[in-house]
Amino acid sequence: MSEFDTEAIVVGAGAVGLAIGYALAQRGIAPIVIERANLIGSGVSSRNSEVVHAGLYYPTGSLKARLCVEGADAIYAFCDAHKVDYDRCGKLVVACEEDELERMDAILEQANINGVPGMEVLSAAQAKALEPELRTVGALLSPNSGTFDSHGYMTALEGRIEDVGGSVVLSTPFEHAEPLPGGGFLVRTGGADPMELTTERLFLAAGLSCADVANRVEGFPKELIPTIHFGKGNYFSLQGKAPFRKLIYPMPIKGALGTHYRRDLGGQARFGPDLHFVETENYDVELDREPLFYQTIRRFWPGLKDGTLMPDYTGIRPKLHGPNEPQPDFRIEGPSVHGMEGLVALFGIESPGLTSSLAVGAEAVARQ
Repeated sequence: MSEFDTEAIVVGAGAVGLAIGYALAQRGIAPIVIERANLIGSGVSSRNSEVVHAGLYYPTGSLKARLCVEGADAIYAFCDAHKVDYDRCGKLVVACEEDELERMDAILEQANINGVPGMEVLSAAQAKALEPELRTVGALLSPNSGTFDSHGYMTALEGRIEDVGGSVVLSTPFEHAEPLPGGGFLVRTGGADPMELTTERLFLAAGLSCADVANRVEGFPKELIPTIHFGKGNYFSLQGKAPFRKLIYPMPIKGALGTHYRRDLGGQARFGPDLHFVETENYDVELDREPLFYQTIRRFWPGLKDGTLMPDYTGIRPKLHGPNEPQPDFRIEGPSVHGMEGLVALFGIESPGLTSSLAVGAEAVARQ
């Protein structure tokens, strides 16, 4: 009989927290995943593009590069095994002007270094043969990119956690944790039914609240808790028929991949996200940004008609960088970093966090 109430507690039931729970379940551990909201995946995980990224852009040797490539393969295999819908439609990274071709070449080189499968260079004519309405002077084809049902995926993860006797407990905010003298942690939760539980392992996967949650762990080194910047992105949907079959991505912008196009699994065309930094969580679509969407989209789709973009939704990403700063790597930090046995803290798990989630989950468990 274990001296602890549970072997593992995971804070956060978004895609990454559930993937950590799944990785534990794969090892025969029945975790408790706690979530302050009343639904799984209702934060960062529900407000994104549902894109499976192939891993083109990320710096050599980074966690993002490795875990995105591994995660994409894992996502498709998981979806096949659990009957979760996806569409491996492929992606075109497009150069809209001649002076962008050099950047396109650099992306191809990085993709090859990262081990992204199947990359192809296309001429303008070849790209237009695939997508006749596209405006481009050259493109990269990434056949391993696609879209998937992220909510179906998270529901399947929850099911696998429950299959081993674990549980996902909603409306249960994390309040505090303190190390126990002989190892493990005492965890206190709030909400309508507050709890105190002892656990051998503790994983912090709280998305936008990752810094706040780390601050609530007694003894966690304050100097290792980063400032989290809220990177907000708006999405607009298209009235009318989707113009492209494949994902269309322009050249990346500073700190993000830029406003791109996707056709979701229901056939709806969507554009976004843009990026700007905000101080508080606010999920209203900012209508004053609509003209910039028209301008950006018409660079690769001149056929976009006035009045056909409709406000859709927004998302906020937990960024470790501010405006005009370089985008850092994921932070998945175990005892070798912070010195607290049995604890793994995750910071700045934004794009490609959803694609990488299964690989991130396995990595987090391995770092204990």
